[in-house]
Amino acid sequence: MKRLLSILLLLLPVLMAGAQDVNPEDQEVDMSMPTYAPTIKTGKVKLGRDSIQYVQLNNIYVYPKPVFRNERDRMAYNRLVYNVKKVLPIAKEVNRIVLETYEVLQTLPNKKAKDEHMKIVEREIKKEYTPRMKKLTYQQGKLLIKLVYRECNSSSYQLIQAFLGPVKAGFYQAFAWVFGASLTKKYDPEGVDRLTERVVLQVESGQL
Repeated sequence: MKRLLSILLLLLPVLMAGAQDVNPEDQEVDMSMPTYAPTIKTGKVKLGRDSIQYVQLNNIYVYPKPVFRNERDRMAYNRLVYNVKKVLPIAKEVNRIVLETYEVLQTLPNKKAKDEHMKIVEREIKKEYTPRMKKLTYQQGKLLIKLVYRECNSSSYQLIQAFLGPVKAGFYQAFAWVFGASLTKKYDPEGVDRLTERVVLQVESGQL
């Protein structure tokens, strides 16, 4: 099952210049410390002839304290928080790379040049990301697929189809189905993924 996660990133270019010193999947998750530091912006605005300084903080989300029916529910919630803190940075990395890949493709003169570029990309992605994705668990892989949808506003299947074409997208979707997963999975923050969205927002804001 761990090989499934390499499928997710087959469409993405390897941006070696922007690579992190330690990849997210190799970092220890500290449940007592925030994954992202809260952001603070300062600036000035003109009010008549005066300049007024201001401080802007990131959003803070206030939710009722979670109530657990039993210890099993508590453990499931803690596991969700752990997995979000583990794979959310990877999903954000995917989004950044997709955007930069799109920008590069727009500079290429024709379809032949784009196809040749994507062949190189696919080869490099297999080399770079396959060993990285094998380090994630089955549940982390399924969560990553959903969080990629959240970050990119497209399913993994749609991203593969856009970059590599419908034939390869269909092949990788069939491969994922064998393992009980789907690259077409969407993210529903108002429904089935409501609790996940709550955790994600608090992780992004530096509250978790």
